[in-house]
Amino acid sequence: MGLFSKIKESLKKTRKGVVDQIDALLKSFTKIDEELFEELEEILVMGDVGVATAEKICDELRDRVKQKGITDPFQIKVELQTVTWEMLTGGNEMHIDTKPSVILVIGVNGVGKTTSIGKLASFYQKQGKKVLLAAADTFRAAAIDQLKIWAERADVDIICQGEGSDPAAVVYDAISAAKARGADLVIVDTAGRLHNKKNLMDELAKIRRIIDRELPDADKESLLVLDATTGQNAVNQASEFAKATGITGIILTKLDGTAKGGVVMAIKDGLGIPVKFIGVGEKIDDLQPFDADDFTLALFEGEDN
Repeated sequence: MGLFSKIKESLKKTRKGVVDQIDALLKSFTKIDEELFEELEEILVMGDVGVATAEKICDELRDRVKQKGITDPFQIKVELQTVTWEMLTGGNEMHIDTKPSVILVIGVNGVGKTTSIGKLASFYQKQGKKVLLAAADTFRAAAIDQLKIWAERADVDIICQGEGSDPAAVVYDAISAAKARGADLVIVDTAGRLHNKKNLMDELAKIRRIIDRELPDADKESLLVLDATTGQNAVNQASEFAKATGITGIILTKLDGTAKGGVVMAIKDGLGIPVKFIGVGEKIDDLQPFDADDFTLALFEGEDN
């Protein structure tokens, strides 16, 4: 299955739950009126686009209908696709051009953080980068063991210490090893922290200080892993993490298992944080860079059998 086919398949539930309802709505109207926009907004909200973003989209559609003199209700879908694309475009690129660069991966337990790190390592290793993993989630022995398994699968090096060791010390060792081995990329796993646990946030700040001190000129990305199946809870998580620590992008997992794909728009529009990777399946190569063109096309024009 090709990349676009995987994205199309992963959005099948969202397409059925949101876009098919929009199609049915537009077919039921013979003219464009306020009732149509109100019902459209409700569908978007139910699709986890979020209230504020749904309102913004519908306001933009009202303006476009007026400006272009659109009278055919079904033409609104074309405009909606354009508005969606415009909303999702920009900021999706990863900035990891220095040698080494660092990706700090954050997220609560259960969202697929460690699995995403393994897939991320495989993705960049296949691009020819020399990748090194830092097992800085030292609160759980299982997290270290799991990351070791992923390092083996992805055929990349890993730096780790024992359970309960200082996470910042692990990161320091990983950076030293990256310099010595000529690694291109260090990917750091962090504890499955909750935003309201101050000690964990303090620890994350300590890790950042180590990275900034040891690699002051390196490119750095801080990616928050979110579970798409949690819908608006994922948006709330992103909001809280963004307040507490700098986030440059989102890894949105389990997109293939939910009808809540609209959460991508809520995150980008509501929080100004771009989605940089999406999980479209269980396999090691099923974590893919987010592409607004492919996502929008798959959402609106993908046909279900």
